[in-house]
Order: sequence, then structure tokens, then C-alpha cells
Amino acid sequence: MKTILQINSSLSAEQGMSSKLATRFVTSQLAREPGSRRILRDLARNPLPHLSAERFKAFTTPAAERTEAQRLEVAQSDALIAELRQADVIVLGLPMYNFGIPSSLKAYFDHVARAGETFRYTPQGPVGLLSGRKAYVFATRGGRYAGTPMDSQTDYIRQFLGFIGIDDVEFVYAEGLALGEEQREAALAEAGEQITRLAA
Repeated sequence: MKTILQINSSLSAEQGMSSKLATRFVTSQLAREPGSRRILRDLARNPLPHLSAERFKAFTTPAAERTEAQRLEVAQSDALIAELRQADVIVLGLPMYNFGIPSSLKAYFDHVARAGETFRYTPQGPVGLLSGRKAYVFATRGGRYAGTPMDSQTDYIRQFLGFIGIDDVEFVYAEGLALGEEQREAALAEAGEQITRLAA
């Protein structure tokens, strides 16, 4: 039995195209492996606060020394990290906004990147603590950016996931969604074919 953590980062929640592609893939996986389960983390419906000096201090304060307010802030981060630890597979719906990742996803990353929890420092450099998991990223863009210098997302997502130990990352792109109905339908059809292949 697998646990799949689906993270939607579209402003449109489950109605976003990246969310729909992610859901389509997860649905196929659940049908393929009965008994598996999905954890859904929707960053539009349940937004996280952006990292502040106070919140960062709460993360780095030893547990026994935290104030009640700090304990509440850390508890939110702990819950997100617990979801990641439970997951065998991470499925990320990733739209592109203004050439970057959604700010809600950056806030999520800031909550789960914690020394001693998802990575640790060693004399040889940081080591991720969430190895053994696979990630699928469903990236939707209004224009065409994959493979060009304007694609700021792909390397960043790979770098961040690798930092916490997730090195097996596969991208499915649906690009040109704002370039006319014909291009939009063709891009979504191609992404759907990739999902079918991945689910086989």
C-alpha cells in the first residue's frame, strides 16, 4: 500500500489545470494500486503564512525553550513534515506565475526545510533525510519555457527536493496554455498521454 501526498499550488485550488493534471495522475495510481491512499495538501484552500523572523526563530529554538506561541508555529510545520514522511510518492501541481513558482509553494518549502527534520548538516555539506521517495511534478505554463533560460522552475524544484533527499523527480509539462485554444487542447492532450504512460 502506498501513500501519495498531492500538493496543489494553483491559486484556483482544484480547478487549476496543474491541480487537475495532478489529480488525474493520482486517481490513476489509486486505481492501479487498491489500498493506497491520498493525502491532499491544497495551498490555496489552506494557505500558509510566509516565513517571518519570529517563525524562523521558533523553528530554531530548542523544543524545551519554546514559548507557547512558538510551539503553535512549530506544530504547523511539524504537521507538514509528518505528511512528507508518510508519503511514498509526492505529486506536485505547479503552475507558473510571473516566471516563478507560486508564493504559496515557497511558503510551504520554507515550512518543511528544517535542519534536523528534513535535512542535516555534515562536514561534507547538507544531507537530505527524506530519501527513498519519488516525486512527479505537473507543470502548467501559459507560454513555452521548458528547456529555455526562462524556465526558472525546473532546476529550482529539483534542487529543493534534492536538498531534502528526494532525487527521483519526473516532470510533465503542459505549456502554451495561453496561446490559443488549439495549442491549449494539444498541450493538455499530450500531458494526458504522458499520464497514461506513467500509469501503465
